[in-house]
Amino acid sequence: MNSSQTTAVLGAAELSAEDNNPKPKKPEEKAWPYIHAPDALSARSISVPRRGLRRELKIFLTNPNAIVGLLFLATVIVTALIAPLIYPGDPLEMVARPFLWPGQNAAYPLGTDSMGRDVLAGIVHGARISLTVGVVATLIGLTIGIAVGAFAGYFGGVIDDILVKLIEIFQTLPNFVLLVVLVAIAQPSVTTVTSAIGIITWPLVARLTRAEFRAIREKDYVLAARSLGYGHARIVFQEILPNALPPIIVTSSVMVAGAILMEAALSFMGLGDPNRVSWGSMIGSGRDVIRTAWYLTALPGLAIVFTVISLNLISDGLNDALNPRFSEERR
Repeated sequence: MNSSQTTAVLGAAELSAEDNNPKPKKPEEKAWPYIHAPDALSARSISVPRRGLRRELKIFLTNPNAIVGLLFLATVIVTALIAPLIYPGDPLEMVARPFLWPGQNAAYPLGTDSMGRDVLAGIVHGARISLTVGVVATLIGLTIGIAVGAFAGYFGGVIDDILVKLIEIFQTLPNFVLLVVLVAIAQPSVTTVTSAIGIITWPLVARLTRAEFRAIREKDYVLAARSLGYGHARIVFQEILPNALPPIIVTSSVMVAGAILMEAALSFMGLGDPNRVSWGSMIGSGRDVIRTAWYLTALPGLAIVFTVISLNLISDGLNDALNPRFSEERR
């Protein structure tokens, strides 16, 4: 047998061996299903589906106490907005005989004060000042408090220690005493009172924001955002802050009520704007004749009481709707 015949025989033997012992086939590799997915770094946040607030709004609107508070507050806001249309004149102007009791003269339904000024005009115009001071002072406190609390809670370390010491310094001072000092140093005006109230209320928001940021910064979605290379600003404003807002929103409604009470207390002490009428200044001007004309302090006092109660009812409704613990109980 020559060499060519030997090679042919060996090749046939190898083929027969392969037929008897076939090699195992490799499983077919499936294509990666996300091969065409957009780059996470270039994807816009608006394309990510987010949970709406429809369910929370439904819970809030089914709370009868919150609805009562919302209706009364809406009434006060509308009255304050249309005050120049109802009483276009100066509410501090003397228009009639002093000490007209409510119902004594149809032109002045709530009577007049010791200087012949219309009490109803004062209450309507005073709502503008009280609500403006309450809302603007709260916005100032929220802005400073959220900025300080977010910075301390997100970065931690030495920055957190320094800012916490600053918060503690402000909290060791009595709020109302500090408020009186700030207003007494500057000239009493609506701007001064509003700024002073905002300055003394920010530590509460700062501590709350810091606690929320410290709890949320270790969540999985925040860690995922860091791993994708997101910047600090994007993580703070798009990932952490929206999830930390519910308790801050609830606190803000209570802060508005507190600011209204502080402004009323300052005006009662004579530290309010002398050129503007407010509920507190009306109570202060009527305290000297409280035994003979008690309505001069009772009527603006009731306006303050019902406004503060309505804000507290709204705060309770927001807490029921936005608090995760209560939301889990309703499922």
